[in-house]
Amino acid sequence: MPRAPWRRRRTTDSPRPAGRRWAGRLRRSSTFARQVLLVRVGRRDGAAVTGTDLVTPDHRWSDRQRRRYGRYDAEVEAVMPVSPALGPAAPVDESPAMSIPLLPGERTAARRAKFALVNACTLSSLMLGMLAIFLAMQGEVRVAALCLIACVAFDGLDGALARKLNVASPFGAQMDSLADMCSFGLAAPVVVYASLAGSVPPAAAAVACALVAACAAIRLARFNVSPKDGRFFCGVPTTMAAAVLALTVAIGLPVSGLVMVAGVALLAFAMVSSFPYAKLARLVKLPPWLWLAPVVGALVDIRLTFALVVVGYLVSGPLLWLHQRRTA
Repeated sequence: MPRAPWRRRRTTDSPRPAGRRWAGRLRRSSTFARQVLLVRVGRRDGAAVTGTDLVTPDHRWSDRQRRRYGRYDAEVEAVMPVSPALGPAAPVDESPAMSIPLLPGERTAARRAKFALVNACTLSSLMLGMLAIFLAMQGEVRVAALCLIACVAFDGLDGALARKLNVASPFGAQMDSLADMCSFGLAAPVVVYASLAGSVPPAAAAVACALVAACAAIRLARFNVSPKDGRFFCGVPTTMAAAVLALTVAIGLPVSGLVMVAGVALLAFAMVSSFPYAKLARLVKLPPWLWLAPVVGALVDIRLTFALVVVGYLVSGPLLWLHQRRTA
C-alpha cells in the first residue's frame, strides 16, 4: 500500500532522515532555549514562576508536562542564577584579602635592613625636593638648585643600591616614581619659576613651568608601563631634565628671560617625545677623547660648555631617530 503523500520517506540521501523524529527533537531542544530566555521573574503563591509558566497562561501543568519539562528548571537555574531580590542569593566569598609583601623573597633581618636603606635614599630625595620648594619660596634659588642636584644624586643611588643589594621590588619602583614626581616634577618647576621672577611676565613663566610638571607626570607614567630598553631612553628622562634645570639656575646661565622660558618649554616637550636618548651607561663607554673636549671647555668657560653639552644631547635624539628610520 503506498504511503500517504504528507509523510516523508526515510532515504539515504536525505539530510534529514525520519523527518518527523528530527522535527520532534528540534521542538524538544528548543524548550531549553525558551526557558533560558524566559527566566524566573517572580513568585506566585509561594511557588516559583518559571519560564515555562509564562508559556502556559493558566499555570496548570499536567503530570506529563511536569515530567517532560521539570528537568529544565534545574538546568535554567544553573545557567542563569536568579537575583537576590527574586530568589536565593549566590554564595559570596567573604574570605579576607591576602596582603602582598613589600619585599619579595626571603625576609631576613639583613635583607630588611638593606631594603630600608634603599628606601631611605628614596625618601631623602623626596625630602630634599620639599626643602628646595621651601627655599625657593624664600628667594634662595641657588641653594634650592643645589638641593635639586642632591635629589638627582640620591635618585641614582637608590636604584644602584637596590640592584647591588638584590632588594629591588615593585614597591621600591613605585616609591621612586612618586619621589621623582615630587622632586623633579614639582620642585624643579618651582625653583625655575622663582629664578625667573622679575625677568619675564609671570604668565609666561607659569605656563612653561606647568608644562614641565605635566610632561614629567606623563613621562613617569609612560616609563612605568612601557617595556624597558637597556640602551636608550624614550624621551629625555625626568631626572636628567631636572638636573639640567638645576644646573642652569645654579651656575646662572647668562641668557635672557624669554630664551630661558623657551628652553624650559623645549625641555618639557623633549621629555614626552619618542626620540631615543642614550643612557648614562652607554655614554660612559664612549672613547676617552670625546670626554676630553667638555673637560677642557669647562676649564675655559663652564657656562658655555654646559650650554653646548645640553644642546648636543637634545639634538642627539632626533639624529638617532632619523638614523634608525633610515637603517630600518
